[in-house]
This record gives sequence, C-alpha cells and structure tokens, in this order.
Amino acid sequence: MAQTEPAEEDLSHGMPRLGLGTWQNTDPEQCAESVRTALEAGYRHIDTAQAYDNEEYVGDGIAAADVDRDDVFLATKIWTTNLAHDDVLETAKASLDRLGVDAVDLLYVHWPAGEYDPEGTLAAFDQLYDEGLIRNVGVSNFTPELLDEARGILDAPIVANQVECHPLLQQDELLDYGREHDINLVAYSPLARGAVFDVPEIQEIAEKHDASPAQVSLAWLLQRDGVAAIPKATGEAHIRDNWGALELELDDEDVATIDALGEGRREVDPDFGPWN
Repeated sequence: MAQTEPAEEDLSHGMPRLGLGTWQNTDPEQCAESVRTALEAGYRHIDTAQAYDNEEYVGDGIAAADVDRDDVFLATKIWTTNLAHDDVLETAKASLDRLGVDAVDLLYVHWPAGEYDPEGTLAAFDQLYDEGLIRNVGVSNFTPELLDEARGILDAPIVANQVECHPLLQQDELLDYGREHDINLVAYSPLARGAVFDVPEIQEIAEKHDASPAQVSLAWLLQRDGVAAIPKATGEAHIRDNWGALELELDDEDVATIDALGEGRREVDPDFGPWN
C-alpha cells in the first residue's frame, strides 16, 4: 500500500487531530493489520489501553507499518484495578513491553475509579514522566473538579482528557476548561456508536457535501478548537472513510445545525463514571 502523507495542524503537545481507536479490536491479525493500514493511510495517532487486551497486537501493527516509530503518537491507559501507586509503575512498564516500545507518547488514567487515589496514582505518573517512560500525562473521564484536583497534585502537565464526545454529547464545559488550561479534549466514541448515522440533520449535511455521516460527525469535531477524535475502525474502507473527514470543511450553517443537536445523550457506560 502506498503511504499517504499525514495531515498537518496537530493540536497542542504534538497530538494529531485524528487517531485510530482500537477498543474491541482483539483479533491479533486484524488488530495489527488495522493499525498498519491506518498508519500507511496517514494516521499518526494510535490509541489503546490495558483493558482492551490488544496492546501486543497494536505494537505488532506499528512495527509492521512503513512509518517510523518516532512519527507515531502512541497512547495507552492504566485500568482502574492497576491505579495504586506501585501497580501503576509495574503495569505501565508491562504495557511498554507488550507494545514493544521504550516509551509511550501519552499515558492516561483510564477512569477515576477503582484503585484511583489522586496522591498515590498521580505520583506514579510523575515518576514515569521523570524517567522518560511516558512523554505526556493524560486523564480520561474526568470532570472539571477532578481535573482541578489532579492539576494541583501533578508536577507534569495534563495534556489530554479523553471523554465520550460526539454531536449528541458535545461536552462544552470540558472543552472550555481544556481551552483555558491547554488540555486537549480527545473524543472517544465520536460517532456515538453509530447513533449519529440515523440523525436526519447529519444525513442531510452528508448528502450536501457528498460525504458520509461519519465524515460529517468527525469533521464537526475536528473543526472545534482543541479537539481530537479517535474513531474505532478495523476494515480499510472505514479507516479511509474516517480519514476523509480531514478534507471535509463544514460551513457555518452546517456547524450551527449540528451544534443544535446536543442533547446530552451518553452512549458509553451511562451508569459508571464521575458524572453520577
């Protein structure tokens, strides 16, 4: 496969705006192939997690791609059962081993739950940062109050908060917080697990631009200042279709139409998280 040039205009901290999500991509060959395909199509941001049980396969895909490791922004996450101080240190190094890398570009606290203890957990993240094993610290599923607490403890800056975000759950409060404190908002489930495909307004905008509903939803996210998106995709067609969102420019009317869709509709774990 011919290698495609990556998109320009990364967010702050060198984070590419569009990444490949790998949740539920647990077949070894399929996962490695999807990562390789994405990188050679132009993606430079790959997202995984300990809880996804695929770090080894993600690492295989990165190694197989005709792309230098140094050009890949690689992120993983520490699961809730591993967030005690010593467990963070131990399992983060195990994640590096599975990924086949000396360091990851971003390590997240996956959820502020389970064994999460702000003082102990975040001290371990600072230690990993100081040792050069992680290049950036991130959090996931954090509210503004939890972000304030974490920022007050960490020496390293928080560069990203990964949360569910899509046209039906727009996360304006967290986005404003991130802009104020230079924290990128990384949108997981940016297609609302397919729910955006059935929204008439998004379908109409897609027809107007000869684009797919996925491209419209992603383009809306990526045109918001300070937002990255990590849609999950396994097959080449979907990987390339999502990548096409970077070429789609929505006009002011399109943006206003999608802005009006926000209804606070949470598709992922609505009963689990700090918002309850």
